[in-house]
Amino acid sequence: MAVRKARSTQARGKQIKNPDQYEALRDRGMSKSKAARIANTPNAGRKGGKQPPYEDWTREALYQQARKVGIEGRSGMKKAQLIDALRHH
Repeated sequence: MAVRKARSTQARGKQIKNPDQYEALRDRGMSKSKAARIANTPNAGRKGGKQPPYEDWTREALYQQARKVGIEGRSGMKKAQLIDALRHH
């Protein structure tokens, strides 16, 4: 029977802001420093998703996003093609 050693949720005397997330990250194999950095971010544990769906964007906004991420052939694409390219990039 394996005995699991309890991990400290303090990194060099600094308190971890989200100890549950820290422990989950350590269980996934992340280093102490990386897990602490992630768990101590201001929005630790929160999901994104603030952007509206691509269908609500204008073609120009989609084009600019495609340009930003480096999608080739974007100038000749229609709105639906830009959406597909962005989702599968």
